[in-house]
Amino acid sequence: MMEIFDFYADWCGPCQMMKPIVEEFKKAHPEIKVTTINIDEEEKLTDEYCVTTIPCLVVLKDGEEIGRAEGVQSLKKLEKLVEV
Repeated sequence: MMEIFDFYADWCGPCQMMKPIVEEFKKAHPEIKVTTINIDEEEKLTDEYCVTTIPCLVVLKDGEEIGRAEGVQSLKKLEKLVEV
């Protein structure tokens, strides 16, 4: 199973820019679970995945990290990230 962790913060401008792109991706790819993770509320998970820059998208396949993108991404780049 493929999953994306979308690490963000409410105060982060680039994260707010990324929000509609992630929503568009979710609609286009319902087979991929997307979990949004607020770094201010989920510090342990943020540390576990060594997230130092936001927005940060971590792609997991069967629980193992297979890709990562930091900063604002286009829908096309996000789709390329999940190609396996």
